[in-house]
Amino acid sequence: MEVILHAVRHGESASNVEHRLSGWHDVPLTAKGRAQAQAVKPHVTGDYTSVWSSDLRRAQETASLAWGSCPTDRRLREMDFGSYEGRCWKELSEEETRKILAFESFTPPGGEPFAQVRARVLAFIEQLGAGCHLLFTHGGVLRTLLAELGQPRFVPNASVVGINWTRSELLFVHTPPSETPAIKEA
Repeated sequence: MEVILHAVRHGESASNVEHRLSGWHDVPLTAKGRAQAQAVKPHVTGDYTSVWSSDLRRAQETASLAWGSCPTDRRLREMDFGSYEGRCWKELSEEETRKILAFESFTPPGGEPFAQVRARVLAFIEQLGAGCHLLFTHGGVLRTLLAELGQPRFVPNASVVGINWTRSELLFVHTPPSETPAIKEA
């Protein structure tokens, strides 16, 4: 049997609106983010082997509105952006922005190196076992999973990404109809 992932990026948070790096800051969803989470519901129907959420509030709220109650796991958290957490993108220098967008080679000052993010996310996925698993998580985690497929990119809030993990195959990316792909949101 194969490992299939349906991974959902949380709905819009206050930090997303303000173009701030959230990382491990535990910020809530906005009214729009709650509406986005409810709109995800038809895209996550099915018989899942397991359903998991990041332990951060924005992912848990999305899970609750789109699915219902589910266990949480810290390994599904966003990257810890260290001293960049809470900073607006416009406050960052061009060099800092370039480093963050490079992602796979990025280590934020006082934060979590990408290699560590990758290791914890992959450790979580490897323990899932065969079946179809629903995950409520963050942009950095989704970018990590997509990088493993050779397709690193950001996806907008409330996107659902389908991956056949066993075959390293992207199955689908569903983005909310009014959204365009994010460039600098994490």
